[in-house]
Amino acid sequence: MQLFHLPPALRNRRFATFQAGLILSNIGTQMQVTALLWHLRLLNENPIVVSGIGLARFLPVLLLAPIGGLVADTLDRRKIIFITQITMTMVAAGLGILTISGLIQVWHIYALSLLNAAALAFDIPARQSLSPNLVDKRDLTSAMSIQSIGFNTGSIVGPALSGLVIAYLGLQWVYLINAISFIAVLIVLIVIGPVKQKTKKVIGDFSASFVAIREGFNFVIKHPIIFPSMILDFFASFFSSANTLMPFIARDLLHLNEVGYGWLSAAQSIGAVLMGFVISQRNRIRRQGPILLLAVFLFGLFTVAFGLSRSFWAAFITLILVGAGDDVSTILRNTIRQLNTPDHMRGRMISLTAIFFQGGPQLGEIEAGLVAQALGIPFAIISGGVGCLFVVGLVIWRYPQLRSYDEVTNTSATS
Repeated sequence: MQLFHLPPALRNRRFATFQAGLILSNIGTQMQVTALLWHLRLLNENPIVVSGIGLARFLPVLLLAPIGGLVADTLDRRKIIFITQITMTMVAAGLGILTISGLIQVWHIYALSLLNAAALAFDIPARQSLSPNLVDKRDLTSAMSIQSIGFNTGSIVGPALSGLVIAYLGLQWVYLINAISFIAVLIVLIVIGPVKQKTKKVIGDFSASFVAIREGFNFVIKHPIIFPSMILDFFASFFSSANTLMPFIARDLLHLNEVGYGWLSAAQSIGAVLMGFVISQRNRIRRQGPILLLAVFLFGLFTVAFGLSRSFWAAFITLILVGAGDDVSTILRNTIRQLNTPDHMRGRMISLTAIFFQGGPQLGEIEAGLVAQALGIPFAIISGGVGCLFVVGLVIWRYPQLRSYDEVTNTSATS
């Protein structure tokens, strides 16, 4: 009996090609994310400095994500990704040039992060809506796990490489490498060719556009499964934003150099990739609701353990476990949402959920910086984990349909 086999979604050549390009690009992106936090720590030793970047990343998502979702439902998603990837290339190049010149300041990082987040407000709905257009519905769980593996592979390799590049070449090279990495996605978009999608013709008519955005909002808010999964996602990630404070943990608590910081930043994604590989072997998972809730509970529990860690290996292992729990949650949330959303509504659904899954961690960065500044870094992490556990209990009590949800039998989607 064969223990492992090629995940079903990877038998689709165009999907596999698309994901390969995204992995290469995401390695550069995660290098930059890791470097930015380290750069902020070098420019300012106060933990509250991370609050500013959280705000810069959140505001564009809040203001532009609904528009980005409508654009993804009305225009060619592949062309949208072309434009957003070129914009993010320019941001990375700008960071590199400013660092080389020695002129870079904290406000430059905030401003360019704001522009990058604005591009992401359009990129995320288009990119995540494109994958279901490339695979059969029966392979969607496999596709979501492969997508998660790809993202988290970049989140392992990127931070690890970032630490090495910062230590031996300098921060500017991280930004320049990221700028180059976006070329991979541009090439892949050309290779896969046009992708069929169902569209909604409203662009150009303001009133129709507003109605279409409201239609997407009502769909998400009133859905008995998608909405509680969003609530769970938002508050869990809001309270448990451990990675935001990683430069301060590595440098000030564990006394690590750039290389140690890079590996610690990669630990959570190591657990996510291992778990994602296991899930990718399955077409479907039964009792998704209860498993989702358990995964988020473990995510919060291991976050508390991470906050109590006082050595590199204790922190590294607990972060691997945090990542494993987070990955199960991410895959199941994405699968549930995609399966319960029609294609012509998918971009708007993803854009609105982006406010939750992007806004949670980014507002969490603001919260983490403020709490760490006032009460200390360990308290900020431990209290965040406890907050996550409280949210799981609240969702179990308030939304019983989620705790009984099973996509195979669809027991709660219409309840």
